[in-house]
Amino acid sequence: MNDQTPEPEGAEPFRLVVVSAGTSDPSSTRMLADRIADRVRTLAQDRGEKVATDVVDLRELAGEIATAIVSQHLGPKLNRAIELLGRADAVVASAPVYKAAPSGLFSSFFHVLDNDLLIAKPVVLAATAGTARHALVVDEQMRSLFAYLRTLTVPTSVFAATEDWNSTELGERITRAAIEVLLLMESGFATKVRSESWKSYQHEYGSAGGNELDIDLSTDLMRLATGGSAKPRKP
Repeated sequence: MNDQTPEPEGAEPFRLVVVSAGTSDPSSTRMLADRIADRVRTLAQDRGEKVATDVVDLRELAGEIATAIVSQHLGPKLNRAIELLGRADAVVASAPVYKAAPSGLFSSFFHVLDNDLLIAKPVVLAATAGTARHALVVDEQMRSLFAYLRTLTVPTSVFAATEDWNSTELGERITRAAIEVLLLMESGFATKVRSESWKSYQHEYGSAGGNELDIDLSTDLMRLATGGSAKPRKP
């Protein structure tokens, strides 16, 4: 989670966060995510724009993720990952597939995140596996998870089996997904949703840093709840 491209001088860069659930080193899951992020940066440069990238390597957070699942306690590395995602303009989420499902580490990480954290954020979904038999996992399982989190997943998902790595088709899918997520970042859709439509979403109290609800603290009920007294009613 310490990998970060230097922020270019000049205009504020877009913030892209790569979430990789690969467990080996080197990891094909991380390699795929990095290829997507590199393509986004290259396309942005061609358009006179800049992208700064942070990487959340979930294998470094495995212990804290397990603790959070059973106790809701968030460790420092997990809190840092959440801060990065909260500031992100877009996300690349990459998972290894085991037995026709994204890895438990990947799913568990997104299960412990606040439901409001990623609302409207553009996301590229990516997955790796040893065989093409797992190709539908991205759209059947990962896409539904991110729909629940109310993200804006790009139309093109990226899947790489062992035989795909040297294929031109994989490169074409990566480019297509990179263009899609870059266009969404350029549109500022997520920021506009949060500034213009945030209150129209169903939120949980205390989520998203406390800015998810407008609470009138001047009501009789809230004054009583905070130890005050209700105003006397006018006759």
